[in-house]
Amino acid sequence: MTSPLPRLPDDVAAVVRVTKGFLPEDEGLLLHRLALERLPSGPALEVGTYCGRSALHLGAAARAVGGTVFTVDHHRGSEENQAGWEHHDPEVVDSELGVMDTLPFFRRALARAGLEEQVVAVVGASTTVSRHWRTPLSLLFIDGGHAEVHAQNDYSGWAPWLMSDGLLAIHDVFPDPADGGRPPYEVFLRALDSGGFAEVEALGSLRVLRRVSGDAGDPAG
Repeated sequence: MTSPLPRLPDDVAAVVRVTKGFLPEDEGLLLHRLALERLPSGPALEVGTYCGRSALHLGAAARAVGGTVFTVDHHRGSEENQAGWEHHDPEVVDSELGVMDTLPFFRRALARAGLEEQVVAVVGASTTVSRHWRTPLSLLFIDGGHAEVHAQNDYSGWAPWLMSDGLLAIHDVFPDPADGGRPPYEVFLRALDSGGFAEVEALGSLRVLRRVSGDAGDPAG
């Protein structure tokens, strides 16, 4: 039986309400609960920061239990965020460079919520950062680029660093192609097929799996 969803602290909830993003409230609260459960065992990491809505949910949990959250993003936007695409927001375009830059929006949200001590921004491509990563993770949230190559690379680069019993959360998992893009769903199936993960919870498009073995190439043991 799953635990009920907790409330966010009022100060963080107020910032979440005005922060740009695509994470539904209930899915954010599930992430918050997962982080409360897992962060005492080690750091959490999310792939795909955007303007920080999910990082605020994770960071609030880190503040509550004394944990740390790393969030990895190049802050230039995914394919679907670019001009001419469905989720483009011209407000996040750097007027001088003419490219997206969500980092200032994220940093402002983090400061307003008082979570700069708990959430560490790692600015760079997921593949570059994961290639140099060496720390076991208690929780991994994959919500980066949804093109096939990016989704698969995020799983390949980061899932091996999940410690035994750690949780893998994948966003925008849509079994029906009519509901959304397939790559996150394919990553979800890949994790299950590896034998290293078992699904433990689902809410909306968020799927949660627990690491049950080292069969997915786990250097963390």
